[in-house]
Amino acid sequence: MRPEIKAVALDVDGVLTDGTFWWGLDGAELKRFSFRDVMGIARAMRGGVVFALISGEKNALVDRYAEKMKITNVFQGCKDKETALRSFAESQKLPLENICFMGDDLNDLAAMQIAGFAAAPADAHEAAIAAATYVTQRPGGRGAVRELLDFLNVTQR
Repeated sequence: MRPEIKAVALDVDGVLTDGTFWWGLDGAELKRFSFRDVMGIARAMRGGVVFALISGEKNALVDRYAEKMKITNVFQGCKDKETALRSFAESQKLPLENICFMGDDLNDLAAMQIAGFAAAPADAHEAAIAAATYVTQRPGGRGAVRELLDFLNVTQR
């Protein structure tokens, strides 16, 4: 039986994106996000679910995504995602058992292990897949977050 999820924390690269990026000749970096995930997050937020972005990278595109989605809990340049997840839980006054964390690689494992529910996209690193309670059929950046949110039944509230 899965715990009641009241908050979801997401890694960015490889979860909300497909893990790739483009560099333009002018040095600009681009990332691709899925509107399927945008819709899932928006519906879950309307139902009262709180979100956090926990990224190992520091990137203005993450800030832009957070602003678009009205996600105020953003941890960037984060080398210790477990501590970030604990800080998020404390700030929301939620036990970790009511928080889902979705990650895709080795640097996400500590956070996945303490979350009440851990998830990984279909194309995640083998260690993240092994640590996950739920593995989506969709890959990162292609609706994996929406699939997770639908599975948790938080987009129907």
